[in-house]
This record gives sequence, C-alpha cells and structure tokens, in this order.
Amino acid sequence: MHARTSKAHIAQSCATALLLGAGVLTAAAQGAKPSPRNRAPMVQQAATQPAAVTSDRDWWKNAVIYEIYPRSFQDTNGDGIGDLNGIIRRLDYLRDLGVDAIWLTPIYPSPEVDFGYDIADYRAIDPQYGSLANFDRLVAEAGKRHIRVLMDMVMNHTSDKHPWFVAARSSKDNPYRDWFVWQDAKGFTKDGKPIPPNNWQSLFGHSAWQWDAPTRQFYYHKFYSEQPDVNWHNPAIHAAFADIVKFWLGRGVGGFRFDAITTLYEDPSLADEGTIRDKDGKPVINAYGDVQLDGSKTDNQPGLHEVVNEMRVVSDKFNKSVFPGTRVLIGETYLPNVQELAKMYGTVARPEFHLPMDTQIGMINKLDVASFRAKINDAQTQLHGNPPLLLFDNHDNPRIDVRYGDGVHDTEIARAIATVLFATRGSALFYYGDEIGMKTTPPARKEDVKDPVGIIAWPVFKGRDGERTPMQWNATTNAGFSTAASTWLPVPPTYSTVNVQAQQSDPDSLFAWYQSLIQLKKTNPALARGQQAMLDSQNPKVLSWVRRVSGSPAVIVSANFTAEQQTVSLAAPGSESKVKTLLKTPGAADPATNGSIVLGPFGVYIGEIQP
Repeated sequence: MHARTSKAHIAQSCATALLLGAGVLTAAAQGAKPSPRNRAPMVQQAATQPAAVTSDRDWWKNAVIYEIYPRSFQDTNGDGIGDLNGIIRRLDYLRDLGVDAIWLTPIYPSPEVDFGYDIADYRAIDPQYGSLANFDRLVAEAGKRHIRVLMDMVMNHTSDKHPWFVAARSSKDNPYRDWFVWQDAKGFTKDGKPIPPNNWQSLFGHSAWQWDAPTRQFYYHKFYSEQPDVNWHNPAIHAAFADIVKFWLGRGVGGFRFDAITTLYEDPSLADEGTIRDKDGKPVINAYGDVQLDGSKTDNQPGLHEVVNEMRVVSDKFNKSVFPGTRVLIGETYLPNVQELAKMYGTVARPEFHLPMDTQIGMINKLDVASFRAKINDAQTQLHGNPPLLLFDNHDNPRIDVRYGDGVHDTEIARAIATVLFATRGSALFYYGDEIGMKTTPPARKEDVKDPVGIIAWPVFKGRDGERTPMQWNATTNAGFSTAASTWLPVPPTYSTVNVQAQQSDPDSLFAWYQSLIQLKKTNPALARGQQAMLDSQNPKVLSWVRRVSGSPAVIVSANFTAEQQTVSLAAPGSESKVKTLLKTPGAADPATNGSIVLGPFGVYIGEIQP
C-alpha cells in the first residue's frame, strides 16, 4: 500500500498546483471497501458549450484517427474478405464514434505475400477490395461525414512482381536495375554457394540478401524476399514516388501514413551491423533463431529527412480537393528516444511529418506509472511544441489485452489506456475493434497460420493473425462481418458477447467510454487545445495530469494503474475550488467535501475545476 501523503508534501504539491491554477492531486491507497457499482451513465455533461477546436488547416492537431485493416472490417460480397463497400457501409458508425480520419492499410494490387505491403501497382485498387470507382465513392461519402481517408504509402520496397523489379532483374543492363539495391557476392563457398555481402538481416528472419541466379547478384530486402528494397540513392525513385503521391492527392485523399519510413536508406559502406548482447555478454537470439543485430546500418540513416521533406512539399501544394484542408503526413516511426522523434517533425523552413507516431508511450507494454509519466512528459516538453501522435495498438502488435491486460480487469485497463490516448495533448490513433475490447486470438495450430512470419517462427512467434481477426459487429453468424461460409481469418468466439451492437446500448460499456472520451476531446476547450502538465509526480500508482487553456476551466485527469482501490485528493486543504465531474468509470465516486475521490481498480476520474 502507498502511504498516505504527508501534510508537508501536500503543502509542497499545493504550491506547484496553484501555479497551474488547478488545485492539487495527491494520492494514497486506502483500506476502505470498494464503492458500490455506479449504474448511472458515465458521462456528466459540462456546462461548457462545444468549442470550435478544429479547422481545415489545423484539424490534425487534435485529430482522432482510426486504423482500418480492410480485409477484416466489413465484407459485402460474401467472399469472406472485407472490401471498400464495407467501409462505406460503416461510415455512419465511424462518424458517430467521432472519427476525423481513417487510415487504410494497403489496398493496392498485390500478390498478398505480406497482405498488401508487397505492392505490384501503386496506382490501382486490388480487385478483392473493389475498384478505383469504389475508392472515389469512399472518399466522397467519407467527406460528407467530415471523415478524411488516409492511404498507406509504402516507399521502402515493392513486390517482386512490380513491373519495376521484373524489369530490373531481367538483366544487369536494364534501365531499372539501379532502382533496387544489388550487390555482388562476398565470395563463394567450396560447394559454390554465394556468400551474402554482409550480415544484414530481414526483419522477418534470416539474411536480408536474396541471390538472383540469372544475373548472379544479390538484392537487398529488409522484409520478405518478395519485397525488394528500392534504391533511394537513385533520383528516379524520388521522382517516381512524388508522382504516386500526387496521383492519390488528386483523388482527394486526406494524407498518408508512411510505412517503415526509417528503413529507406542503408549504409553504402555495407559494413556489418553490431550484435545485441545480454547482461552476460552473450548474443541475443530472436524468434527466428538469428543473432539479434542493432540496426545501426539499415535504420534511420542519412538521407531520410530529405525524402520526408520532399513528400511534404508535394503534399502541401495540394490545398484544394473534394475535402479541403491540410493533407496530413503520418510516419511509422519506431525510434530509440524522443530526440530522434523530434527530428521527424522537421523545421519551419523544412517541415517533415505532421504526425510521426510516438511509439515511446504506446509500446511501454506494462502499466508502470513512472514510465508513462516520463514518456508523456517527454512528448509534452521535448517535441518543440509539436502535437504528439499517440497510439497503443496496430496491425503488427498483439492487441491491448495481451500487452497491458491482466486477464481479470482487461476492460477496466482498456478504459485507463484510452484515457491516456484521448485526454492527453495531441492527436490519437487507434485500431479497429479497440473500442469494444477485441482480444488477440492467435491460431492454435501451425497449419492455420496465414501470416508467413508466424510460419517461419512457430511456435516461438505465432505471427500477426491474432490481431487481424474480423471486426465483431453483432452476435449473428460471423459477427456480422460476412455472409461467407468461412472468413479469411476465423471470427473469435468472443463475438457473441463482445460486439458493437451489444455495447452501443450499454452506458457502462467500453464503447460508451471511447465515444464519451472522444466527445470530450473535441468539445471541451481544455482537452481540445489546452497545454498539459503532470501532477502528483511522486505517486507510483496513480497517473494524474492537468489540461489548461486561457478563458476556460482547467480539467484534471486521474487514472489508477493498479488493481487496488486508490483515493485521490483533488484539492488542497482550505481550497475553495470545486470540481465538476465530466467523466468517470463505473464505481468512481464524485469528489467528497474534502475534495477526495475513490478510484476502483484501474478506475478513472475526469473533472473540471470550477471558479
């Protein structure tokens, strides 16, 4: 149990909090019995009128972005695979949830080795999803609902079936040869096998060099061998991708998420990468049985920032479309520290991403208050005033239940995570199904695995199928996702109780919590535009912060990161400040006369400081 905060500590905290104009939050675990479950609606509306917190130019600074994995969202033609018409069918749902933009993982023609991330044609739609006409309708219908459509832009590699690479591997003299990364063998073994140029590895296991026997050279692939890396040292690549970006901007897209962006360049010296070692000095072995390398020669290399700036210049020129406003550039940026993340925004003179993903927070993967507090503070103070883009989930990682849940309080923990996502300053990105608490459901047998990396690494790693299962809309056959006899991935058995339809009618559901948080994020001035400061910074069990904006009441947020009941003091002794409840989890009490509230296991309280 956390000892009750001393009077001296309260006085010190009060002095800090009064400077913020928001009272003080101090917390201690109490031995009181849990409060009875509060069945009243979680949301209590503030007196504040909805504020105009976004504009066509600045919409991205407080945006709510929803990632859709199209194969798994909604099937309308009965083939067991989601499609564009299915997304159109669910646009009203997304509007009512409060979504500003949808990011679609790749829907281009593809052999589907990596489920769309191996692209064979950047200017068309894969027939399994529909047509360009279907896409144009999606953009138009989404625009009517004030939802932007963001495309996935994959510039690190193509499919080996892309015409560029088909031409490149036809001969060493082909004009497209230098569009990819080719190298001679380092040598040959006694039995004539070619030796790769260096020790670089694919992120999907084993050597990153594939021998091409007809032309007797290796080509480089950071991912699957069917995904050859393009050569960004060739100016023709820059021009080609600028034209691709223009093509989709011309069709009215609201921007792009740039996949694996930090892997564009490799060290031209071809030097070996270093080995990661454990505390005993032994090499770390990864899930594929390979020695783990440090990525020092193939990630975040010189030249990257110039490319991002080029794409930003291209997109900034498109300021008129079916749905006007800033075309946002989002970066998939797994970086080692906040200093490297800050560089991805560029400068005023040479802007880069509007919103590089802040994986520093979302991938902590444990409910550690100190880590959250430190990383959130970094995002608020070390990004030169730029809005962070927070996320906790995506199609490449197990869902929130695996990385943060305890198997008992998964829904309560999901509420706490959502509170960090939507009530901190910046934009928020979340993954389809998070709003209803969909669970990771990996295949039980190797023969059922669809994701190739799961086949390679089984059973140490079962692949990414578990986080890509069909959306659970209702309790009917296939969860309302498809009328097919079978779907591309099986619908998890949880669909009978965990589904949109069941949660939409329950005011205490996780869906209701998401919807209420998003509403507050958009309509409460402090949560929409306010600056942020952490409070009660020595508390190891409760994460608390304040949001403030001139001319409107400050908002305080407190989230219990433990399975034990905690008491939070919201005001200093003798303070006349009153707190109006905006949102609270079931079981949380309104502030008592002394300003304290009780938070149940993983409970959350959000309140507005009244004058």
